[in-house]
Amino acid sequence: MNHKLLKKFADLAVKVGVNVQKGQILVVNSPVDCSELTRLIVESGYEAGASFVMVRYNDDIVNKTLYTYASMEVLTDVPQYMIEQYKFIVENKAAVISISAPTPGLMKDIDPLKMQAAAKAANEKIGFYRKHMMSNGAQWLVIAAPTLSWATKVFPNEAPDKVVDKLWEAILSASRVTEDNDPVKDWHLHMDKLAKHNKMLNDFNFRTLKFNNACGTDLTIDLVENHIWGGGGETAKTGVYFAPNIPTEETFTMPHSHKVNGKVVATMPLNYQGKLIEEFYLVFKDGKVVDYDAKKEKAALKSLLELDEGSSRLGEVALISYDSPISNTKILFYNTLFDENASCHLALGNAYTMNILKGNDLSEEELLAKGYNKSITHVDFMFGSSDMNIVGIKQDGSEVQIFKDGNFVF
Repeated sequence: MNHKLLKKFADLAVKVGVNVQKGQILVVNSPVDCSELTRLIVESGYEAGASFVMVRYNDDIVNKTLYTYASMEVLTDVPQYMIEQYKFIVENKAAVISISAPTPGLMKDIDPLKMQAAAKAANEKIGFYRKHMMSNGAQWLVIAAPTLSWATKVFPNEAPDKVVDKLWEAILSASRVTEDNDPVKDWHLHMDKLAKHNKMLNDFNFRTLKFNNACGTDLTIDLVENHIWGGGGETAKTGVYFAPNIPTEETFTMPHSHKVNGKVVATMPLNYQGKLIEEFYLVFKDGKVVDYDAKKEKAALKSLLELDEGSSRLGEVALISYDSPISNTKILFYNTLFDENASCHLALGNAYTMNILKGNDLSEEELLAKGYNKSITHVDFMFGSSDMNIVGIKQDGSEVQIFKDGNFVF
């Protein structure tokens, strides 16, 4: 891949994604297969004034081997050194860049109960880190880089020596990184556009959203009182403006955790913990999933829904026009970072405190009383379609058409 383009991508991640500040610590979570991009991010981080750049490598193949052979006792033991590392990140308010490079279906033979137990154990010891990040305690960013296994899944008919570059081209295009543009400038313009969209939705102050399409979705979602639509750029508690996802096309807010009713049908597969859940639906009553099915990997879906009380309720609703840059590529990325930005989506699990007025300053008890959903997970799945219709019901009961035939009407 073109070195110049990768350096522009690295600069974008550092300067816009986390907007690293002079003297700030930068952490990079990276798969071992993405070392080239990681090294460029490290360089960009120091050039931007980071005091120290910490790289934390991971390996999906090693993780699979761990789940295959390790005992449940080992899987549920969180080493103290790992806890201390997360404490270091939180206490120093470090900026965190995570590179997503999934291997879809890798964990299909692993017992989902093992992964569920490990996730619960980790949350008991390092849940403070998730809470810190989801409340924007400091800047964070998720970007993507291709691996051979992921690229082959996305482009199964492409020649092996070309498939990684082909996925790189799709990732960079979706991320607004080209040979002749200034990605930093273009991203600031894009975030301004999303901010205007958020303001329009906030001004409507909807009480309820109603979703319908021919796939079988017939869903009603009440929003929490004083909800806030966000998307694009966000402001950390430190006062730094940043962009947590590159790419992003969404505007999203907080559903009331106990006021969701009806059926939603997923329109794309969900890659959850290395297992590909396909052709699934969920039925909600008073906010909780009471019925579900999946054509493939139903056990993985069951594991997700039973992870904890909040994993069977919604923490996010996001709106994205079907006629959008990523959707128009007609590429199924098998990666939530991209696929969620091609379609309206919902998230099972934890809500973002930023999506409620002064939410970052409220106690957990105050948030829960307002309809906030608490969970150790946050998993997005796509349900948008070319015929999606969305109606918003305002506080006075009047209705506003938000989507018609898959797209925003305003």
